Amino acid sequence: MLAVVWSCEEKDNLDPIGNWELSTPAIISPADNTTIVLDETVPTTPVRFEWGPAESSKGYGVKYFFVLDSANSEDFSTPIMRVASADNGKGLFVTPTARQIDQALSMAGYEAGTTINLKWGVIAQSLSKEAVVSQPIAITRFLTESAPLTLYISGAATEKGADVTQAIAMKAFKDADGNPANIFEIYTSLKAGEGFKFYSQPAAQSMVYGGANGQLVKNGEAITATEAGQYRITVNFENNTYNLLKIDKWSVVGDIIEGGWGGDAPLQYKGNSVWQGSINVVKPAGYVFRANGDWAYLLKWIEGSSNELVMESQAAAQGIEFDDIQFTEEAGKYLFTLNLAAGKYTYTIEEDNSTEEPAETPETLFLLSDGAVVAELNKNGDSFTTANFLALEASKTYSLNTAEDGSGDSYTLETPIGETGNTGGDAVTGNAVLLSGNDAISVARDQAYQLTFNFADGSLAWKHYNIKLFHWEDADGGWDTRNEFLMTYVHPYKYEVTTDLSANYAMKFNSPWDVEMGADDPAALTGTMTNKGGSNFKNITESGNYKVTIEVAPDYATGTYTFVKQ
Repeated sequence: MLAVVWSCEEKDNLDPIGNWELSTPAIISPADNTTIVLDETVPTTPVRFEWGPAESSKGYGVKYFFVLDSANSEDFSTPIMRVASADNGKGLFVTPTARQIDQALSMAGYEAGTTINLKWGVIAQSLSKEAVVSQPIAITRFLTESAPLTLYISGAATEKGADVTQAIAMKAFKDADGNPANIFEIYTSLKAGEGFKFYSQPAAQSMVYGGANGQLVKNGEAITATEAGQYRITVNFENNTYNLLKIDKWSVVGDIIEGGWGGDAPLQYKGNSVWQGSINVVKPAGYVFRANGDWAYLLKWIEGSSNELVMESQAAAQGIEFDDIQFTEEAGKYLFTLNLAAGKYTYTIEEDNSTEEPAETPETLFLLSDGAVVAELNKNGDSFTTANFLALEASKTYSLNTAEDGSGDSYTLETPIGETGNTGGDAVTGNAVLLSGNDAISVARDQAYQLTFNFADGSLAWKHYNIKLFHWEDADGGWDTRNEFLMTYVHPYKYEVTTDLSANYAMKFNSPWDVEMGADDPAALTGTMTNKGGSNFKNITESGNYKVTIEVAPDYATGTYTFVKQ
């Protein structure tokens, strides 16, 4: 009986739903067939669209939507632009900016500088009823494509894949006055050979940009990276360009680390624009974050902030004051985190209490590969050092063990030996974190390395030499006018270069200034040479193209050479 009463009451309440009317709103402005010219010099100028109210005969609430579409649109089902009015849709006007309208027209495929015949309207909604009113309008776009206020990156090459709804936000820069600079940036990882594009919003309905050779093109082809890795990607709408800077590493540099401003403590990429690393801090002092071992790419502390960072070279254009970062805690092992996701670039530091650091210094230490001993290292206090430079290969893996048969305690490294963004120096140096564990140790590139493992601070310091052939004419400016031909390392202990050499020029093989190889017989095309000894080579009597090969002893004290005319 109760069920019957409830059903009747429900039916009485629902019956009147269709028995009422919704009037049509009346357009107030702009007037019918108005032409609006959008001015790109004042892109934030509001454009007002206004209408009179629609009314429900039952007094139900009404919401309004402004719509803009092509002139031949019939029902506004897929409009170019749809905006709810203010006050949760109850307002009787909207004021989109000139930029918002221009970008909507751009997304719809209309060219910059053109006048487009369109239709704008108002959709009034009340419960299930709609009332629509519209009229013609013409709009002239900006003379040039306007830069979006937000930008995202998406594609198979990116960390989030090709789903544009998962597109990664880029950092939007502002000028010194706080206005949009039309420059965007992101630090992220890319897959080689796959494509990506830039989107004004994380949605299919978006302005899309691609391009090639650094030139940004609206609706252009997908951009690809030739090499997998981490990149700084910059988009500049002022000159419609994009740039990819490969980030081989971020590291901490300064007096807080071993080696001070000449040292380098690398961080590891963790994904999603974050780098992190455990670093042994030797004392409270100043430091910076540096990319690729290059002083042109420094992140410093933004004055007045707690932990925000700015690229030193970009600070002036943004009106930002900066300084070195100050570490004020006690010496010890700390976990440094560098977050370069869109928005604010920040850093955090916390004590690293992990137990991966070797607990004590062993008595013996061997470097092994495929079960064979590569070298027994020499102990000096808490450090172990190779007696000579070891010719290591990137194609092999290595292990570190207290026993020569690999049955003792094992150690590993957080990063490969030789991993650095500064490969073009003379005596190339770097560091890695030493850990307990039996993970394989890799080598970044074939080279002859000097290694020092320090168990007191849990670190490896490595060094290798790049060798150059110095080539100069004594009578024409001499040493100061020399050519420096960088030689290619060839495993093991060999360097070679093929280049044009001039007759009667003087030569030496140098890695300034640790290695200075002089000839034991300066007139011979093949012979022996001595570091810090011998004479300048003067063995080229006929100018031409020569292949030059040297092989050095593991301690770089002596070597052999050949010059072969090609």
